[in-house]
Amino acid sequence: MKRIFAVIFLGSIWVSVALANQTISITPETITQGDPVMVTIEGDSYPQQLLLGKESIPIFVYQGKLRALIGIDLLKTPGDYELSVQFANGEIVKKTITVNELKKIEAPLGIPEKLGGNTPASQKNLVNALAKENQSLANIKTGTKAFWTKAFSAPLKKMIVTDQYGYNRKTGVYTIMHKGVDLRAGEGTRVMAMNRGVVRIAHTYQIYGKTIVIDHGLGLRTLYIHLSKIYVNVGELVQPGQFIGLSGQTGYAEQPHLHISVKINGISIDPLRFLDLFKQ
Repeated sequence: MKRIFAVIFLGSIWVSVALANQTISITPETITQGDPVMVTIEGDSYPQQLLLGKESIPIFVYQGKLRALIGIDLLKTPGDYELSVQFANGEIVKKTITVNELKKIEAPLGIPEKLGGNTPASQKNLVNALAKENQSLANIKTGTKAFWTKAFSAPLKKMIVTDQYGYNRKTGVYTIMHKGVDLRAGEGTRVMAMNRGVVRIAHTYQIYGKTIVIDHGLGLRTLYIHLSKIYVNVGELVQPGQFIGLSGQTGYAEQPHLHISVKINGISIDPLRFLDLFKQ
């Protein structure tokens, strides 16, 4: 049988956890709420199933190795969770993943005049509209295979963070979690696809503004929000680094910038931590 390898990257050191001839490895070493996790699987028997608790996680090939991506929800209860891989020879390898708490910062954020200004009525309308748009984005279909083979890359030539992932935006009596990253980008800055995938959304929303969603298969999606122009169409297969649109300030935005989000099986994770997975 063809020998299959799995490696786990822990911080700056590659570590293998072995049971008989099968191993599973995990990166990053320290896992926090909102983190993406990459699992690498090795052994002389083919893995049939990977579970985090009772949730089945799809396995794919990247750089000649069997991998899986797991999204740790921003609100996932801190603690220990069991990861298990069942191999074709009947062997099961288990490892404990410890999720640590992400310290969340709260900051005020008003509502632009174009969305009604900072009034109680506008605050309620914003939250209701946001819920509808999130539901729309949650219903996007995904490919049954990974569409990408190369590393994910930055959507802008210069990556300058203006608002980080995971803090709470206080808008009146409402608290809105920031489940993405805001990047400095003047009006009309070129935005590139982070990897190969199929465009599932190319639409203008009230809150998110002009938005592109690219499906990379197996539940992995990248989102590009508050654009001024969209240059791709739904159903189009885009290539890594392809020019897809221009940054702007459409929707719930008070100045031009690019908001990016990355979702793994519907869970929004830290996009910068996600890109870090592909710098090894």
